Amino acid sequence: MSPTSTLPTIPLGRGPAVFPLALGCMGMSGMYGQTDEAENIATIHAALERGVNLIDTGDFYGSGHNEMLIGRALRDRRDRALLSVKFGALRGPDGSWGGFDGRPAAVKNFLYYSLVRLGTEYIDVYRPARLDPAVPIEDTIGAIADMIKAGFVRAIGLSEVGPETIRRAAKVHPIADLQIEYSLVTREPEDAIFPALRELGIGATLYGVLSRGLLSASELRPGDGRALMPRFSGANGEANAKLVASLHALAKRWDIAPSQLAIGWVLGKQPQFTPTLGMRTMQQLDEALATKPLTAEQLAEVEAIAPRGAVAGSRYPMAMMSTLDSEKR
Repeated sequence: MSPTSTLPTIPLGRGPAVFPLALGCMGMSGMYGQTDEAENIATIHAALERGVNLIDTGDFYGSGHNEMLIGRALRDRRDRALLSVKFGALRGPDGSWGGFDGRPAAVKNFLYYSLVRLGTEYIDVYRPARLDPAVPIEDTIGAIADMIKAGFVRAIGLSEVGPETIRRAAKVHPIADLQIEYSLVTREPEDAIFPALRELGIGATLYGVLSRGLLSASELRPGDGRALMPRFSGANGEANAKLVASLHALAKRWDIAPSQLAIGWVLGKQPQFTPTLGMRTMQQLDEALATKPLTAEQLAEVEAIAPRGAVAGSRYPMAMMSTLDSEKR
């Protein structure tokens, strides 16, 4: 029998109550290599059965494939899930990144296609995937607010934006949560972003908790996009492998999986926020739901091995890092 989590639900900012772990579905659509669709759907079903209620996707994951997959999985279970959808990323036919479109007309266009692919009449949390530098955030948020009035969206979220943008958005409409990368080896949101969220009563869904599998030593497979990321390649990859090996030795001493050490660190460090985990298989789901927050003593021991700044390389290639509003200092 699969282990059952004893973690209590928490509010998503001022929004709905959510299970303290969310299911991120990007990896089910080829980002990390080929996956088994039947197992992906079975994992979504099992997550719902065991209390996980926040399901995260993006309209550009697999160029719509991810939304269609989730739509099939939720066909007779929609009322048990809260759908969080990112929108607006522009992609070329070769998979290249083409920027972001946050114009009000584009917001409504993206939303319509997502509703069709997901097979639903509304989205629980709708969020721009990035800040469009050519469009005031007030205009983008205002367009989503119009869709709330029309009944197509329930709440507004943000993704990868900094404190100034968060404050401007919150003046237009209440914001449920910010989606931001955070892990033992990606701790920059602690400086200004998390304090702003707490001040404004906004929640956070934290992705990249395993640093895209770096902290669990996930094996790169053919077609795996991580091969192009700085932390996985060259001298950075070799240096980080040594750091990860030390963390794995600590996890072994504590008789937990390496993934549980990484997740437990985030649960212990930021208990009011919601880690979003890319659980593609039943084994990954079982490990995540059996995770317990690390104690203060355990947190200190982990951070002695991996202090802030210990990992080599940035979380994205530098060309992409330069476009992130959340990285502005």
